[in-house]
Formats: sequence, C-alpha cells, structure tokens
Amino acid sequence: MRITFLGGGNMAAALIGGLIERGFAREALQAVDLSPDARTALSDRFGVRAVESLDEAALECDVLVLAVKPQHMRDALAPLAGRLGSQLVLSIAAGIRMEALSRWLGGYRRIVRAMPNTPALIGAGAAGLIADNDVTDGDRDAASSILGAVGSVVWLTDETQIDAVTALSGSGPAYVFYFIEALIEGGEALGLPRDTARTLAIDTVLGAARLAAASDEDAATLRARVTSKGGTTAAALGAMEEAGFKALIARALVAAETRGRAMGEELGRD
Repeated sequence: MRITFLGGGNMAAALIGGLIERGFAREALQAVDLSPDARTALSDRFGVRAVESLDEAALECDVLVLAVKPQHMRDALAPLAGRLGSQLVLSIAAGIRMEALSRWLGGYRRIVRAMPNTPALIGAGAAGLIADNDVTDGDRDAASSILGAVGSVVWLTDETQIDAVTALSGSGPAYVFYFIEALIEGGEALGLPRDTARTLAIDTVLGAARLAAASDEDAATLRARVTSKGGTTAAALGAMEEAGFKALIARALVAAETRGRAMGEELGRD
C-alpha cells in the first residue's frame, strides 16, 4: 500500500511515525507540504519523500490522506479535480463533510472521513471513521490500518455522528487536561506543593483510565467500588452532584457538537 499525505503537520507526522513503527516501508510513504521546514523535518525524521506539490509520483498512491488545515482544504484540492483514478481519499480534517470534499474533487466519491485526536501523537489516539458509498471493504481495511497505527478505531454508520465523535473524543483531551488542571489547583489549595499535586493528578487520571480500559465492568460500577458510604469519596462525589457535574459535561458535549455542525456548513461552502 502506497500512501501520500497532503499536508505534513503534527497529525500527518504522527501517522507516518506510527506506520513506520509498525513495519510499514518508508519508501511507500510520501508527503506534500508547502513549508520547506515541514518537508525537511519529515524527510530528516522519517526518511520519507517530501515534496512541495502533488507531482505525478505523489499521485501514484493507493491512499491519499488529506491532512491540511480545514480552511485551506478547498484550495489544496483544486489541482486534484479530475486527476484521481482509484485512490482512496482519507480525510482527517475537522469539520469538512464528504459532500464538500467530493464536490471539490470533481465528483469523486471514494472517500473516508476520520476524526482522530491529539493523543495520536504518542500512539494513544482514538478515531471515528465514516465511509462514503463507493468505498470498498478493502478501502475500509486500509483506513483502519492507517488510523489504527496511532490508536483505536471505531466505524460509524452515519456522517452526522462525526460531530458527536468530535465533541466526545476529538475535543475530549482538552476536557481531561482541564480536569487535571482543576485537580492540581485543588491540591495546591489544600497545601500540597505544585509538583506533588501535578504528579498525583496526572498519575491518578492515567491509572484510572488504564483500570477502566482493563476492566470488563462499566465506569459506574468501578466508581461505586471505591465509594464507601459516608467516606471521603462519597463526600467529594456528593459535592460534584450538587454542582451538576454530569449535566455540565453533557452541556459541554452539546455545545461542541453544535459548533462542529456549524463548522461543517461554513467550511463546505463554495
């Protein structure tokens, strides 16, 4: 499988690195980026071919990964209209719907849209994928292999679900970082040195997530197991419930999903 990345930013670099780490041949990977610094970084770091524009060699690929910034996508795809043959187009750009991508590519429909997240940078990402009707089972396998090189992959049944994925896992790392911030500040307020509070907060979140991932029990059951009646955890959770913690998270997800849908409409206009 030959893969060309249109755009050589952080997510493209993460995917290239993940693929190589899994044994993918460097010679089968290419990147296209206007920035000479980005091209040099990719070439030096991974030993892949990096060029300024989509030449014929770059187009001789099985998968074209769209990794440019959403606001630049339309201009980036303009030179490709009518030039694609049988490549799978895999978009990892936030917000832009398959209909817009197809329109900008001159009606091309062999498209998979993916929503990864930033933990992909350390191989711990989570991505939701949706395929257009012209996508084959082989295309799905290829897309799963590429995104799976940097984390977990889930397939969706409707493109509208991408906005929910964006709200939950796409933006989710920021929510977790915000929670870690709050734990650190709360620990400091209770008299802990900042470095101590930081270590405890990060390792607690990391350990709890690993425990949840390793357990067959759901999160509610795991929570109940560490919540003794009348104990410290119960007091803390009671304060969270009183403040409407779960409802706040739900409102945050709705706000993110709503903004995601609006971005799709804005970015997809001609």
